[in-house]
Amino acid sequence: MQSPGRPLTAFSITLVSALLLSGCASGRQDAEEASAPSGTIEVEDNNGAQTVASPPESVVALDNRTFETLSDWGVELSAGAVSLMPDTVGYAQDESVIDIGTHNEPDLEAIVAAGPDVVVNGQRFTQYHDDIASLVPEATILELDPREGEPFDAELKRQVTVLGEVFGKQDEAARLVAGLDAAVERVNAAYDEGESVMAVSTSGGEIGYLAPGVGRTLGPAFDIFGLTPALEVEGASDDHQGDDISVEAIADSDPDWILVMDRDAAVASDEAGYAPASNILSDSEALSGVTAVQEEQILYMPADTYTNEGIQTYTEFFDAFADALEARA
Repeated sequence: MQSPGRPLTAFSITLVSALLLSGCASGRQDAEEASAPSGTIEVEDNNGAQTVASPPESVVALDNRTFETLSDWGVELSAGAVSLMPDTVGYAQDESVIDIGTHNEPDLEAIVAAGPDVVVNGQRFTQYHDDIASLVPEATILELDPREGEPFDAELKRQVTVLGEVFGKQDEAARLVAGLDAAVERVNAAYDEGESVMAVSTSGGEIGYLAPGVGRTLGPAFDIFGLTPALEVEGASDDHQGDDISVEAIADSDPDWILVMDRDAAVASDEAGYAPASNILSDSEALSGVTAVQEEQILYMPADTYTNEGIQTYTEFFDAFADALEARA
């Protein structure tokens, strides 16, 4: 043992310094590991295999099909298309979320300030994929829009299932999938294919025709449930306001059921002159003799549908459709 008065040798000083430096380095490494993402996972999106930080520390959300899901799961956003979010989604009132704006005039450079690990892109923002990738090349850009040619309900389930993997919400995603499956099963069990169905949208006081299969929002319902169309129009489109068609043509087709998406309820309900879909249909003299009107067999999608087209919206509407069908049984 060294005597109290003996000075430290050069070797001793070197050894002590090395131990101190080693301790500091170890402390820094522990701190860095504690703050770093726990790892990465591999998922498949519309563009193939993606490596995603898990859990991601900074998230940007631009796909309005995902807003309600991420909000319900308590996912904190660094940035998002807040201007596109309905008031029914919690992020709409969260001032800490950087607003990227809408797809019409987005501030994509604001995404850089968020330093995202993951950008949940899609639907209205799909066109900006390459621009976003060039701005934040280190981020993973996930796109999980329903793919053309694939069953729409299966695509909604795929979307939340992948997001559940990314955010560690597998159980919550499974519950959403089970809810949609149950609603679809109820409609399939209660619907009589002998009853004809018309799908329409309303906007600016006008009624638009939503074509089976391709029509915006409600078109896929015809494929999911094998609904019998009251009217099929050649060359129909997926226009967000529906195709222009006379109310007389709708009346002549005499649908047993009318399914309605009120576009303006989500984006213009506080504007002067807004007319709710229910008023537009009930005020139409031409439709007054239609079976769906006389039998009160008109189903309206949730008011925020146009800006909230995720799995929850469809589950809610399909359950409402099932309720109405079962009430007639």
